Amino acid sequence: MSCIWPVIAFLKISWLLFIMLDGLKGRDELAHLNVCVLVLGDIGRSPRMQYHALSLSRHGYNVTLIGFLGTKPHQDIIEDDRIDILPISELKGLTVGPRIFRYASKVIFQSFQLFYVLMKIEDQSYILMQNPPGLPAIAVAWAASRFRGNQFIIDWHNYGYTIMALTHGENHFIVKLAKWYEKLFGRFSDNNLCVTNAMREDLRKNWNIEATTLYDKPPPIFRETPLKLQHELFIRMGSTYLPFRPSPDVTKEYMELTAFTEHNTQTGAVTRSAGRPALLISSTSWTEDEDFSVLLRALEGYYYYYYFSPYTLLCGPMPLFGPQKEYYKKLIDSKEFHHIKICTPWLEAEDYPVLLGSADLGVCLHKSSSGLDLPMKVVDMFGCCLPVCAIHFQCLHELVKHEENGLIFNDSKELSEQLKLLLSDFPSDQGKLGIFRKNLRESGQQRWDENWDHNVLPLIKEHCD
Repeated sequence: MSCIWPVIAFLKISWLLFIMLDGLKGRDELAHLNVCVLVLGDIGRSPRMQYHALSLSRHGYNVTLIGFLGTKPHQDIIEDDRIDILPISELKGLTVGPRIFRYASKVIFQSFQLFYVLMKIEDQSYILMQNPPGLPAIAVAWAASRFRGNQFIIDWHNYGYTIMALTHGENHFIVKLAKWYEKLFGRFSDNNLCVTNAMREDLRKNWNIEATTLYDKPPPIFRETPLKLQHELFIRMGSTYLPFRPSPDVTKEYMELTAFTEHNTQTGAVTRSAGRPALLISSTSWTEDEDFSVLLRALEGYYYYYYFSPYTLLCGPMPLFGPQKEYYKKLIDSKEFHHIKICTPWLEAEDYPVLLGSADLGVCLHKSSSGLDLPMKVVDMFGCCLPVCAIHFQCLHELVKHEENGLIFNDSKELSEQLKLLLSDFPSDQGKLGIFRKNLRESGQQRWDENWDHNVLPLIKEHCD
């Protein structure tokens, strides 16, 4: 039994469920002010959908934000009176029987749960859904939108079937079936958004879907961090993580010290520490398409280059997630870098942009499963005027301009050479690293609000007005 057939069966009996549901409200004259933002995943780890919700609220729309409550959403979402978070459970399906049967039961349970939620919420003008994950969300959201007379928008972040192919291989039956499902039901949407021009062209040529490119852009919270805020963050982080603390051999009267900053308690002045380490930030998670071992091998080459130097580098990626968490922890522990310290801190959502805005260089290890999406973390870094070294894939040039706002590498050896080049004269800002940061400052890069107002608001207002 295929995992797709339960969705087909679900659609055939959806009308019966629709009749049986009580409490459904009629079309409200204020429905045009209501929009449902749907992600069949963790809301807190879906920043783009949170930005959609905030943009809709900013223009006077009431937003029902549906998804899993795993990671805490951004505080702006929580405090916004126009945004109502409606959590749904991640159903597991049956626990006995063949794997395909258990997965099919999960799809069925999730389909009915999601359909019930979409039919019971207050009348909406639009359902705006993230894909992936699209199974069973695309078919269910489309069915609910047809029953209730909503417009249905898919925001294509990537293709779900290409992510499945990382595990099962491109030619696996389930991957081919998932592609068929995604392609079929993706055509039923009323409007489409996507994250790159390359994806827009692929949707048009191979899927017969017309989409509007909405590049990820940083919101205002991503900016260079003032020195005083940097010091406050480093003090907080130093209470938990040793690499952020000053050397025990360094003491200064009337000075509050971190590994990076000095605060004069008499004058209140904050300065950078002499001989401070460079703060290198990697992506937030290392999964099948983000191989942290590439960075570790590059650091090894960099380490031996500076073996006789007092230079210190701090590599500070965000927390490890996914099935490779323990593997990478053991890999990190096996390294004996004397002047390279690796820290994997857990940060509140509000502290993450502050840390990015305090860093000296970003490293992106993201490889797109489809080759058609872009790493949002680089967008965040650029918002903080933080230059990057990013691993190459098909459409990365739409974001990272080699030798202008960063460098693109193909393997650990190239990355190692780039680290040597960019950090050889650190902390001077006269080298390439300083030039890249200057270019980012002067680029006048567009922010999320302006980008959203230009590309998405006309689609919403066209139907709602």
